[in-house]
Amino acid sequence: MINVEILDNISKDDINDILEVWESSVRATHDFLNEDDILSLKPYVKEGTYYVSKLACVRNEKGTIQAFMGVHDSKIEMLFVSDNCRGKGIGKKLIEYAIDVLNIKFVDVNEQNIQGVGFYKHMGFEIFKRSDLDEQGNPFPILHMKF
Repeated sequence: MINVEILDNISKDDINDILEVWESSVRATHDFLNEDDILSLKPYVKEGTYYVSKLACVRNEKGTIQAFMGVHDSKIEMLFVSDNCRGKGIGKKLIEYAIDVLNIKFVDVNEQNIQGVGFYKHMGFEIFKRSDLDEQGNPFPILHMKF
């Protein structure tokens, strides 16, 4: 059974788990990023955990975070599943939780993240806008999607 947990008090171990999940996921799905890109983006992940209004996660039986999602207002700001946990319904469970419980309506995804775009479309999201640059001003186009 996949249980979604809201992180109210984020521990140092939780932050470390989140950074490991992010890096594992990005290396598996964001093949358009090089090593320097990954290293330069990593600090934004930690910062983002404090920016979002809700941070949800799924843990394994040992209590280690295997996936996480940050939501702010009605938008998913980040959703990452550890590479070794992909394809097990964890991302789907987080999206369903976001829609049903947190009332999200929007998500942004890198256009070059073909797997991510397909996943969000499969979950019922539609593209309504495209940006040429990401939030950091990098040339990684973003697709803005709504549910």
